[in-house]
Amino acid sequence: MLRSHTWATGWTALRLAMATLIAAAIVAQFVSTVAGAAAADRDVPTTIANFFSFFTILSNTASVAVLAWAGIRFLARRRRLEHDPLPLAAALAWVSTYMVITGVVYNLLLRGLPLQPETVGWSNEVMHVWGPIFLLLDLFLGPCRRRLPWKAALGAAIFPIAWIVYTLLRANLVTNPTTGQPYWYPYPFLNPYDSSWGSVIGYIIGIAVTIVVVAVGAVAIGRRRGIRSS
Repeated sequence: MLRSHTWATGWTALRLAMATLIAAAIVAQFVSTVAGAAAADRDVPTTIANFFSFFTILSNTASVAVLAWAGIRFLARRRRLEHDPLPLAAALAWVSTYMVITGVVYNLLLRGLPLQPETVGWSNEVMHVWGPIFLLLDLFLGPCRRRLPWKAALGAAIFPIAWIVYTLLRANLVTNPTTGQPYWYPYPFLNPYDSSWGSVIGYIIGIAVTIVVVAVGAVAIGRRRGIRSS
C-alpha cells in the first residue's frame, strides 16, 4: 500500500522526528551513564562497552538508522511514491520486531526493578515505551510497504542470537564496574548467578520464540499491506 503523498510526507516527518527523539534519548542516557561512572571513579571504558552491550541500546540505535534511512530516501527521491527496496523493507520489519520485544520484555520483566541513579527518566520511557509503540504503529501505517518473503522473518533472529552468544561469552570476562563482581550481565534474567542456568535457558528460549512470532507477524502485516517485489 503506497497511500497518498500527503500521508507519506506526514508519516515520513514523524519517522524523522522519532529517529531524532530516540537518538537524543540514547545520547542523554550515554552522557549521564559516563558522567556517573567518572564521578564514582568507576572504570569508564568498561562502562561504555557495557552501555553498548544492552539490547535496548542496540535496538534503539538500529531503529534510528533505519527510520532515518527510510525518511531520507523518501525525501531524496522528491517524495515519489515508490515501494521500499527489499533491504529497507526487511530492515523496517526487523527493527520493529526488536523494538516491540524491547518494550514487552522491559514492561513485563524489568519495569518494577529500581532504576540506577544515572538513569534518565524521559530517555528510559522513550527507549522502552514510545519508541516501541511508534515502530509497532509504523508496521500498520507506514507508507510504501513492500511484501517480503516469509524467510525474512528468520532473518530477524540472526541479530538477537548473535547478541545472546556475545553476552554469555563476554559476561565472565568483565568485572562489574559498579559492584566489583567478576562478571557482568546486562539483564537479571540472563544472570545464572542470581538464579540458575535452567532459568536463563528458559528465558532465552522464551524470548527466541517470541522474536520469531513477532517477526512472522511483522512480515505478515507487510505482506497484507504491500505488493510483491518486481
